[in-house]
Amino acid sequence: MSVWPILRLFGALILLIPESGDPARPVLPPEICDNARDDDEDGLIDINDPDCTCTLIEPISRIPNPSFEDRSCCPAGITQLHCADTWIQASAPTTDYLNTCGWMGWDNLPPPLPFPDGQGAVGFRDGRNIMGQAEPWWKEYVGACLLAPLEAGIPYRIEFHIGFTNRSNSPPISVTFFGTTDCKNLPFGNNDQMFGCPTNGPGWIKLGEVGLSGSNNWVKTRIDITPREDIQAIAIGPACADRPASTSYYYFIDNLILDEQAVFNYQITDNGESPCSNSFSLQVPAADSLDYQWYKDGVALIGEVQPQLQVNTGEGNYQVRISGSDGCKVTNIYRHSIPEEFSFSRTVLCEGESLRFGPQLLNSAGTYLDTLKTAENCDSIVQLEVIAAYDQENTVSAKIFESESYKLENFSFSRPGTYPILLTSSAGCDSLVTLNLDLYKVYTPNAFSPNGDGINDFFTIMGEDDLVEIKSLRVFDKWGNLAYLGENLVPNEPSTGWDGTFEGRTLPGGIYVYSVVMLMDDGLERRLSGSISLIR
Repeated sequence: MSVWPILRLFGALILLIPESGDPARPVLPPEICDNARDDDEDGLIDINDPDCTCTLIEPISRIPNPSFEDRSCCPAGITQLHCADTWIQASAPTTDYLNTCGWMGWDNLPPPLPFPDGQGAVGFRDGRNIMGQAEPWWKEYVGACLLAPLEAGIPYRIEFHIGFTNRSNSPPISVTFFGTTDCKNLPFGNNDQMFGCPTNGPGWIKLGEVGLSGSNNWVKTRIDITPREDIQAIAIGPACADRPASTSYYYFIDNLILDEQAVFNYQITDNGESPCSNSFSLQVPAADSLDYQWYKDGVALIGEVQPQLQVNTGEGNYQVRISGSDGCKVTNIYRHSIPEEFSFSRTVLCEGESLRFGPQLLNSAGTYLDTLKTAENCDSIVQLEVIAAYDQENTVSAKIFESESYKLENFSFSRPGTYPILLTSSAGCDSLVTLNLDLYKVYTPNAFSPNGDGINDFFTIMGEDDLVEIKSLRVFDKWGNLAYLGENLVPNEPSTGWDGTFEGRTLPGGIYVYSVVMLMDDGLERRLSGSISLIR
């Protein structure tokens, strides 16, 4: 009998026994990427598994450092764009770099927080007003040399955020996108502060413009362009038209993403319906030559293979894998969350009355909860605090400055005094409020003469006991440059405050602007601004 069959059988047995000596386990199949199962039993399902990796579709900005995050220093004050890596101060009028590691903007022009992306942003003016003198030609621009040029004839998109401070200083604005074929054209204007926008000189073209508005918030917007020539560098800021104003117009910019339109278009968008609506859906651009598979939290939604998804699978992170002749790609995550509103209200229940609150009839004090549906079909949790009350009497004490008024309900008071006010609650109970209104005792001089004679040698803020501390006192020259900064000053000290110098250098006489933050005895910080005459 031949030994070869026996040897073959022995060899097969050896191959089935691993080195550890454990019985052989069956070889698992590779991960299948669209069946919602962990085929290879590694704990990772579908596109969560590295076996199912596809190229991520997301715009990568051709503008370096698009969110002003990379920096060489923390800004200590105005006009320090040089701290933000790769960015170029494009215009002679200088922009401001803000970063949470340092300077965070003008006291009277606070940025909306948080910033859209990270810790940095830039502030810019569209015209300014110095001591009543309008300078509409004062326009501030940032610029950058691109990581890759914009090629002629190809559609591109720039998405960015514009920030608005208070409405008087941030009215509606037209933001304009400029381009040049040569980085040598940055900066522009030959250091001429009256030069205006880039196209007032050679080498620059207007690529696009968008108008937008807001108040103490960030607004995301975009500009679509198709350049006629290759663009190597860009500048962005206000439109070219002059804007005479009685105040300085100030805005912020952050998160500038510039890439081909095709990359932006392959992002998941919703149909604009409420996330709670039964008709809420997601979609990507459709093409007959492509195959689609939707995923929630990386796991395939079986049967969802169309460009549009009717969302009935709840909250989560949604993505689409798109397959074609060139392989597969996957979109960025669309985070779908169903908002749950919460509101709090308080009411007074008069004696002997009751109140209907949803299915409950309330006739005693307490805190009650009810869940309602909004018009968009979202849950709205309402917490109601019921206060049982008889006719009420309260005393309110407050202070104001002479130019201010104090509001209580529909009443407004601008003079000191004692005012009895009879109010009626929504439940119909009488409420007598006695308002004791007084004026803050604060004096701000309009001139000083630092000549060493011991009289009016310092500019500071004076007051009575209600002025506890001068938290900060800033003085600016007519160009907006900081001439003095004092912090945590003791009121009524004649030897503290500004002595008319800057870093040991005597400043010339003239009109200066100040901004002061004061801590009052009621615990409130109050801000005042005005002008001071330095007399030499």
